Amino acid sequence: MTILIALDESDPAWAALEFALDEHPDEPLLAVYVVDPSVGPYGEGGIYAYDTLVENRREEGQSLLSEAADLAAEYDVDLETELSVGTPPREIVRLADERDVDRIVIGSSGRTGASRVLLGSVAETVTRRASVPVTIVR
Repeated sequence: MTILIALDESDPAWAALEFALDEHPDEPLLAVYVVDPSVGPYGEGGIYAYDTLVENRREEGQSLLSEAADLAAEYDVDLETELSVGTPPREIVRLADERDVDRIVIGSSGRTGASRVLLGSVAETVTRRASVPVTIVR
């Protein structure tokens, strides 16, 4: 059973990773970080210097995935990582289908404030669209 863990900078996402490491240490684990190019430094839609923004976010994502792999090593668990660019819910569901995962583990919220209210919860969207069970961790 392969498990995809959706990872971002939020505490619930890291709780999701720790949950997967605790509950599924013998299963193949895939941590995914999605660079969302629609969110610029000035909020949604305020994107300037698109290529630079995406490259900076890629570097941040790779650093985050490296931290996740280090944490997994502390649990003595192998963790595969993947970085993707796109809309987070769409990319998470696409990767789950493409990689034939059996379960998605995701934090209860990543975004905060107005963007969460206006755009909806990533976890909620993934849960509605995924073809596999989704575990939401707080």
